[in-house]
Amino acid sequence: MVQEDLDPEELARRVALSVAADSDEVGELVGRTPIGDGVWDYRFASAIKGYEGWQWSVTLYRDEDADTWTVDESSLVPTDAALQPPAWVPWKDRLLPSDLSVTDVMGTDPDDPRLTVGYKPAQASLQTHEDNEEARTESASVDADGADQETDGAVFRLVDRSGDEKDIQGQEPNDQVSLGAQTSAADLDEAVDRFALSRRHVMTAEARATTAKRWYEGQHGPKSLSTRTAKGKACETCGFMIPLVGDLGTMFGVCANRWSPDDGRVVSLDHGCGEHSEIEPQEESHLWVQSQPAYDDLHIDVVRPKPREERPEVELMEQMESEDGSED
Repeated sequence: MVQEDLDPEELARRVALSVAADSDEVGELVGRTPIGDGVWDYRFASAIKGYEGWQWSVTLYRDEDADTWTVDESSLVPTDAALQPPAWVPWKDRLLPSDLSVTDVMGTDPDDPRLTVGYKPAQASLQTHEDNEEARTESASVDADGADQETDGAVFRLVDRSGDEKDIQGQEPNDQVSLGAQTSAADLDEAVDRFALSRRHVMTAEARATTAKRWYEGQHGPKSLSTRTAKGKACETCGFMIPLVGDLGTMFGVCANRWSPDDGRVVSLDHGCGEHSEIEPQEESHLWVQSQPAYDDLHIDVVRPKPREERPEVELMEQMESEDGSED
């Protein structure tokens, strides 16, 4: 829409009125703002019910050479005082574990902050010496992809799944493997195998701490109702508790009692239930206790019938039936 010899404010108001459902919905001019390159934004107050704090926005373009105004677009926009819905949250962030069924597939993002790259130790062999001083100065041959030499303390090369090699000397990769100054390749292999660090990804220390907090504060922690029935006996001393390996094993184990409500679940060591292995069963009583029957079919309740209403047609039918019976 191109207009010549027309006041731009009047042009903007006409555009807002053409868009609004009623002429009363367009209020007074709030302001005009230059956007740049001859573009202006005209704002009018909104008088639509439920849209308090909103404004009509009409964008015009000024062609100075032709001395004309062109309408670019119009819309209803909110201000800081407008009532707006809360910020949109992605569905994956709104989802709760209870919303998923056993057939749903969520998947794991490649950059999930809970995971880090796993490791596998390169095959290495260290020369053993009777004299520890000589062992620190002599080289240790390794047979992997040109592995490093040992000079002061053990030096090992860990190869992650991406193919990158990392030299470790008395450090802890990913806070999972502790290598001392005299750690051998066999000890390293044993640590990586014991903690299953050869997986493609492993959990970070922060993720394990978050998991421990969630488990401990859940229904399988020390504050559950079943712990009160354990008579002071915790899962730590139960014969059906299977310990965990790693740092989580200092706080949790797995219940293996088929009669326990926690069977097959991770429980805290100070959790408890009434099926603890050291709780003796209750003594059997030979005294028969007769309980009150749920349904008594030995007695008959006599109910007095209500008097029948007087109805002539019913009495006539009964009289005719009695007469027919007497004739027979």
